[in-house]
Amino acid sequence: MFALIMAGGSGTRFWPRSRASHPKQLLNIYGQQTMIQQTIGRLSSIIPPENVLVVTTKAQLEKTVEQLPNIPSENFIIEPYGKNTAPCIGLGSLFLHKKDPDAVAIVLPADHLIEDEERFIEQLQQAADVAKNSDALVTIGMKPTFPATGYGYIQHTSEKIESENGWAYRVKAFAEKPNYETACRFVECGEFLWNSGIFVWKLSSILQELEEHLPDLHQGLTTIAPAIGTPDQDEVIEQVYRQTKSVSIDYGVMEHARDVAVVPGDFRWNDLGSWGEVYKVLQHDEDGNATDSQHILLDSKNCLVDAQDKTVAMIGVSDLIVVDTGDALLICSQEKAQNVKDVVDLLKRKKANHLL
Repeated sequence: MFALIMAGGSGTRFWPRSRASHPKQLLNIYGQQTMIQQTIGRLSSIIPPENVLVVTTKAQLEKTVEQLPNIPSENFIIEPYGKNTAPCIGLGSLFLHKKDPDAVAIVLPADHLIEDEERFIEQLQQAADVAKNSDALVTIGMKPTFPATGYGYIQHTSEKIESENGWAYRVKAFAEKPNYETACRFVECGEFLWNSGIFVWKLSSILQELEEHLPDLHQGLTTIAPAIGTPDQDEVIEQVYRQTKSVSIDYGVMEHARDVAVVPGDFRWNDLGSWGEVYKVLQHDEDGNATDSQHILLDSKNCLVDAQDKTVAMIGVSDLIVVDTGDALLICSQEKAQNVKDVVDLLKRKKANHLL
């Protein structure tokens, strides 16, 4: 079994700590290790380092390699441009298919939080057994604990695909991020799971589905295949990527494939998609503040302070996020935490590259 780690994201919702060359997955946002170190570490009981492939960008390569000394250098694949998850998964699957065309691969983002790691491994193995013994594209959907509007949803049927050591529901439909009323209906219905973005499948199965549903991308992968391992590899990949459209694996493949299954997950997962989500998982004091002891919060409630090189004092405020990195300071309300990426978009338009 192999693991394909998607590690080329820019993490714009975590500005100012997350930057183009040092994004979210390379930060120790929660715990002592960085997000990507935690991601690969929790797989170590079932997948050896030589079977882990990391897809990243040229700007992030050096720091990513530095953080993962046990991963062989040839297992780092460079995307010349970020083109969303379908090209990333297609490229990584192509490299893994060269290693072992009959293998099962686990595909997952580098920057998610998983608290019950033992349960996570159990359910990954369940999904892998279903994938190994069928042609299904298997995903893991998290059992919703509240009507979340920040996640996509997966609707499943009552029909199961069963294997010797696992089972999964057949998928009926994928749903985009809903409004609150729709999310409430999803949770009450009992057929909907949060879309975790974690997939398990045979490499032959995903490449076949890419050929059927994204033929232009598949044609590009066919061009890349003979160049793998040659001096022309990076140049050919760049040439193909110039013509490659940006598309997610959900929109491009999963929503259209006929044989899709989902394993319900319950291993306490969070995609840590914003500073607001980080606040939720951190320890809080009696006033609901998440901060280090060096900071001073008087008559203040439900605030997150992340500032390492200075003391922050706050008086009479609530529901704020404060992040200081020396060259930039973010102050926003908890409810607007998802909008931090808009600041990054504005900085790009202003060509403030030193802050990106």
